[in-house]
Amino acid sequence: MADATPENTMIITLPAGEVHIALMPDVAPKHVERMKTLVAQKAYDGVAFHRVIDGFMAQTGDVEHGKEGGDPRRAGTGGSDLPDLPAEFSKVPFERGTAGMARSQNPDSANSQFFIMFDQGAFLNGQYTVFGQVIKGMEHVDKIKRGAGGSGAVTDPDRMITVRMGDTV
Repeated sequence: MADATPENTMIITLPAGEVHIALMPDVAPKHVERMKTLVAQKAYDGVAFHRVIDGFMAQTGDVEHGKEGGDPRRAGTGGSDLPDLPAEFSKVPFERGTAGMARSQNPDSANSQFFIMFDQGAFLNGQYTVFGQVIKGMEHVDKIKRGAGGSGAVTDPDRMITVRMGDTV
């Protein structure tokens, strides 16, 4: 399922260290291609983890409003300038370390935002697109600053410092 070859390994540098996510091009080819496109554009560099719920997940990827200097009240409402993606639901379960695409209530609205699971989330299975799995550095994901309240909105959030594919320097 997860393809840990360098061209399919996304490396996120966090304040605590590097997180390696093996992408799943055989499970969600359009979503994996989108991730690679945005990584190549360096669109994810400096983007905040705007919604982090302890015991659930850490959400990031708002390349429109989530960058340093963006409007923090709008973080989580934006995407990229690319079109939304059709759902690529699968039988891959949401477990600790699973990377999935965030979306609105419309199943075909995923764009740039994604989340990493802190724990299993069976209620998401078949409802959200799985595109990868953390294969190294989950202890760094565990250190991401948590948000407050039911929404998990984060004040002064941690950010993805840089994001690159495994075959780049």
